[in-house]
Amino acid sequence: MNVRPTGELTQEVRHMCEEPPVRLHCFAHAGAGVSAFYNWPADLGPDVEALPRLLPGRDARRREPRATGREALLADLMESFARAPDAPYVLYGHSLGAMVAYTVTRALHEAGLPGPALLALGACPPPDAPSLLSDAAWGPEDELLELLRETGTLPQGARPGGLWYRAVLPVLRDDLSLAHELRINAHEPVVGPPLSVPMLILSGAQDPLAPPDVMAGWQAWSTGPAVTRTVPGDHFFVRGHELPRLLGRACRVLRRTRPARAMAAAGS
Repeated sequence: MNVRPTGELTQEVRHMCEEPPVRLHCFAHAGAGVSAFYNWPADLGPDVEALPRLLPGRDARRREPRATGREALLADLMESFARAPDAPYVLYGHSLGAMVAYTVTRALHEAGLPGPALLALGACPPPDAPSLLSDAAWGPEDELLELLRETGTLPQGARPGGLWYRAVLPVLRDDLSLAHELRINAHEPVVGPPLSVPMLILSGAQDPLAPPDVMAGWQAWSTGPAVTRTVPGDHFFVRGHELPRLLGRACRVLRRTRPARAMAAAGS
């Protein structure tokens, strides 16, 4: 057995303590900015940094044209992920955001670039399952609104001519078009070896749009290990406390196991 000098071990332990936080890049649901993630830091816990990713055409980027296709989306996002990361990072996408996170992960894989250490997906049926909202993207507006009412995703008090109809509905429709396009694109054969990213698949126990049995179908979209979890809430469980707590724990496991594997390899 090889015995490591105490000084080297101390230096490695110090390096572990100085590991940067795991960066958790978050993508929101259709029609939204990033406000759903504002309260996450308190629930994520230590050693995890939430980085909400604001897509163009909303909030501070409202004057920019919205992305409604895969190429426009990747043109906006890929540069920031293409640089070699200095530490493992995680992507979480909620509803539309899940298709965005999957699309970015696959694009990085196909380009031979480092991808996320974990792809976490919530509240979004896999591309080979029906998706009521994105399938209604180009239908009549009254049918879309009725679907939103039936599934509890139309805000109470929203009235024709009001702020939600003027400011949110146009963004929502474009986002649903983007989701529809991404779902179609996902069926194209993967360039190179199969996608093998580990996945954490998250469902809301009362989500009428992406129930747990449907969400489990994401396991077929990567050859890597996959874990499924169900948390309290409906389609918008992103606003609760359990989701960020669960993701925070997952990120800290990544942070611990990465240096542990490195130390094991160095001592062999």
